Amino acid sequence: MPVLQRDDATIHYDEHGAGFPVLALAPGGMRSAGSYWEQVPYNPVKELAGDYRVVTMDQRNAGSSTAPVTGGEGWRTYAEDQLAVLDHLGIERCHLVGMCIGGPFILSLLHTAPDRFAGAVVLQSIGLDANRDAFRDMFNTWMTELAPAHSEADAGAWAAYRSSMYEGEDVLFSVPDSVLPTITTPMLVLQGNDQYHPRSASRLLASSVPGAQFVERWKEQEHLPAATATIAEFLAAS
Repeated sequence: MPVLQRDDATIHYDEHGAGFPVLALAPGGMRSAGSYWEQVPYNPVKELAGDYRVVTMDQRNAGSSTAPVTGGEGWRTYAEDQLAVLDHLGIERCHLVGMCIGGPFILSLLHTAPDRFAGAVVLQSIGLDANRDAFRDMFNTWMTELAPAHSEADAGAWAAYRSSMYEGEDVLFSVPDSVLPTITTPMLVLQGNDQYHPRSASRLLASSVPGAQFVERWKEQEHLPAATATIAEFLAAS
C-alpha cells in the first residue's frame, strides 16, 4: 500500500481501476480504513473500479496509518489529510463515496473545497440523535487501544480530540446544520437505520441539501442490486 508522509502523519492509501477518480471514505468510525469496505453491503472498490479510479485510504491512526495525538485534531484535520492524498495523486476533481463516518468526512470536504467534487454518495451517515454516549464510548474504546503507543498524549489531549469530533450540537458533526442548504454538489443519500446511523440524520441530510436524491431501503439482499444500479447511474450523471 503506498504511503503519503504529511508532517508527522503517515497516511496509507491505495488505488483500484482507472478512469474518473472516486475517493472512497470507509466506514469503521475512528478505525476508518480501506479494508472496511470488504465488510459492508456496498463496496465501491468492487462495484466501481471497472469504470473509475477508486482511491481508498486509512485515516490517521486507523488501519496502517499513524500520526501523533496532540489534542488539536478535528474534522478539518481529516479533511486536510484527504485533500493531501488527492493532491499527492494529482487529482484535481473527483467523486466522493462515503459510509458511516464517511458522511461527515464528505460534508467537511464539500464545505472546505466544493469545487473539487463532482458528486457525493453518502451511505448511512453517522448522526446525532439521543446517542451521544455511543459515540463517546466508541471513541474511548479506540483511545484505550491506541494510548499505549502514544506517550506524547495526556488525558487532556485525548479529551480535546474527542470533544472536537463528537461534543458539538450539529447533527452531522463535521459542519453546522446551517451549511447543509448551501451545498451545491449533487448528492445521493442512502438511509441509515441503527444507533450510530439514525434515520433522522440521513433524512435531514437529504431534505436539506438542494436537489439531493434519497434511497430509503438498500442494504437488504432484495434491495441492494437496485441501490447499486442507482449509485452507478448517479455517478455517471454527475
